[in-house]
Amino acid sequence: MAKLEPKMVARAKPTQSKAKGEGLPFTRKNYYILLAGLAAIIVGYISLAMGSITLAPILLVLGYCVIVPVAILYRGGDTAPSEQSAPGE
Repeated sequence: MAKLEPKMVARAKPTQSKAKGEGLPFTRKNYYILLAGLAAIIVGYISLAMGSITLAPILLVLGYCVIVPVAILYRGGDTAPSEQSAPGE
């Protein structure tokens, strides 16, 4: 009987699909802002169920249209001190 040799299978190396600067780097501050937006939305729906016709829409619009997008787009102060221009330059 012939001896069977195991075949060597070449595996593809994982490639980095995201270049530096792409994507959405969420930090702890982003999650806190998102939590504040979700709290505003929940309070807005609760006040809507209680019959408020002024507070509920304000909270819902703030939550959906302002706070949640800010939480997604917020990047923070990630500029290095060497990139900041000195006064008088």
